[in-house]
Amino acid sequence: MTLLKYLGFPVLILVVAVIYWFLSYEAAGTAMLAIFAIAMGLMGWILVPTFGDVGPTAPVDPEWHERE
Repeated sequence: MTLLKYLGFPVLILVVAVIYWFLSYEAAGTAMLAIFAIAMGLMGWILVPTFGDVGPTAPVDPEWHERE
């Protein structure tokens, strides 16, 4: 995976947080944007490698049916 896939969206959010800070000097909104960027980076780090996975993660019983 490229570094851009992991850091593209979080870096964009951090850029918005920096611009927001310089335009408003408001710490709470900047902190929320920065924390959101960290959360998106963490989510990307965990979920982006699973984008190619398809199908069930456990064996499927072909004879099981929910109505029986």
